[in-house]
Amino acid sequence: MSRARYRIGTRGSKLALAQTQQVIDLLRSFAPESEFQIEIITTVGERDERPLSEINERGIFTSDIEQALIDGWIDIAVHSAKDLPIDMPAELAIAAYMPRIDPRETLISHNGERLLDLPRGAVVGTSSPRRRYQLLRFRPDLNFADIRGNLDTRIRKVRSGEYYAIVAARAGLIRIGLMSDASEVFPLDMILPAAGQGAIALQCRHDDMKVFKLLELANYQPTAWAVTAERAVLKSLDAGCNDPIGVFGSFIFEDSVRGTRKLYLRAVVFDTDTHECYRAEAWGNPRRWRSLAEKLSKQVKKSRSEAVDTR
Repeated sequence: MSRARYRIGTRGSKLALAQTQQVIDLLRSFAPESEFQIEIITTVGERDERPLSEINERGIFTSDIEQALIDGWIDIAVHSAKDLPIDMPAELAIAAYMPRIDPRETLISHNGERLLDLPRGAVVGTSSPRRRYQLLRFRPDLNFADIRGNLDTRIRKVRSGEYYAIVAARAGLIRIGLMSDASEVFPLDMILPAAGQGAIALQCRHDDMKVFKLLELANYQPTAWAVTAERAVLKSLDAGCNDPIGVFGSFIFEDSVRGTRKLYLRAVVFDTDTHECYRAEAWGNPRRWRSLAEKLSKQVKKSRSEAVDTR
């Protein structure tokens, strides 16, 4: 009897490969007789060296991997959940989310300074409008510059003095063993992460039930509820990866004795014209993630409308 063989598609960065190996280790615990082969796929975001804001393409870090999945070259795609566009090809489905790790943002600075101690006018490298708008609330004097490259490459650019500091997801630093490089970890009430930050999404063809059932075994439901709700907020607001929106779902105990929990969803949205900031939150049954996302989105839209009326 031949052993089952699965081809897993991923980017070739150190972080992507670390995430993929974590996925393989878990899948092997469910299918110990199976073989797992990594297929490295170069994406648009790696081939095109322009600033991310100038690349007008959907899913620049995911679309090539998704196409390989559709074409049958691979059986499983491993993505950082925050990179996945809200609207996916009809042929594909997210079958599982791995347990999320720390979604917070970190600062990595040239001399180990914290945000408030950076020199006036310091250049901070980030291509994320979401990060820029939130940091400007605390340091309006900072200058921002786009930055490209893998996480370890970006850290080297700080050490060489090309940038005074950069902002990076703590989850990525943890996964490749570079957490000691962080000079500050920002609390969630200071900077909200991107939808899906810290989570790994496992994607397959929606009609490949053999693979789908295997991946379902790896699904961590609390992460699935939270990330799916976060993505639903972006969809409701018609937002994309380059919009200055932070959204995060976590769990709070409703009854610690019975162990019942509520999904606590919060968002921060910036108006790119006025720089006004809108905050919203909602909580409730995690199984009703869709209604929670709609409730939160309505709050944001109402705040925006009221702000326009008072100008």
